[in-house]
Amino acid sequence: MFHRDKIFKLSMLFPLCLLTAYFLLLLTSQTSFFSWSHFTNQLSQNDLQSAIALSLFAATVSSIIAMVIAIPSAYALARIHFPGKRFVDTFIDLPMVLTPIALGTLILMSWNTSVGRTLSGFGINLPFTVAGIILAQFTVIVAISIRMLKATFEQINPRQEQVARLLGCSAFGSFRYVTLPLAKRGILAAIILTWARAIGEFGATVMVAGTAKGQTATLPSSIYLAMSMADLPKAVTLVTILIAISLLVLFGVRKALELRI
Repeated sequence: MFHRDKIFKLSMLFPLCLLTAYFLLLLTSQTSFFSWSHFTNQLSQNDLQSAIALSLFAATVSSIIAMVIAIPSAYALARIHFPGKRFVDTFIDLPMVLTPIALGTLILMSWNTSVGRTLSGFGINLPFTVAGIILAQFTVIVAISIRMLKATFEQINPRQEQVARLLGCSAFGSFRYVTLPLAKRGILAAIILTWARAIGEFGATVMVAGTAKGQTATLPSSIYLAMSMADLPKAVTLVTILIAISLLVLFGVRKALELRI
């Protein structure tokens, strides 16, 4: 029996080790192209600094908007019964199934509708602007935010909210003073992962905002431009920055889930 248990554990660990080794191979594949002097030189270039600043700004704004929409939406799906709930719950997952390029195409096409032309008449022109980047990122990440937060709210026992109501809290008071504090870790993790997904968004952003250097080029689109021009030093620098951000995000999520808040 002990021998069989050992074989079973090894059979489970082998794919994990294989996958870990593969990811390490991917991360270390750029070491032969990396040069500290090239890295510092690239960091001093205006277009790269602009791409970093734009990515951080757009990801932050789109994440804030997504969370403002996602928190009440997720709570409604987790707690409130309404006609068509199953349809809505399925329909909002569409951005998670469609490719980002398809989503970007739909956003551009929507600006040729009567609604889009009306907004353009009021001076709201999103395609090929920073606002377009934010809209594209929001479209990609909002469904992910809702799905994560819905799972968080569903893990909270509704009886705790009911007790708060019996003690005199309003529905909003129960949500504010009972549900939100209990969901803090899940909300924090959702914010971090949503922001990370936004900063790594490429397909929809390129379709909606383009890749103009110093104007609408984000970190992912700058990597694409660098590789298309065979500029390996710049591509390696940008990839290194994204890897560093990704690792910080992953550690941040782990820390957020471990915190007792």
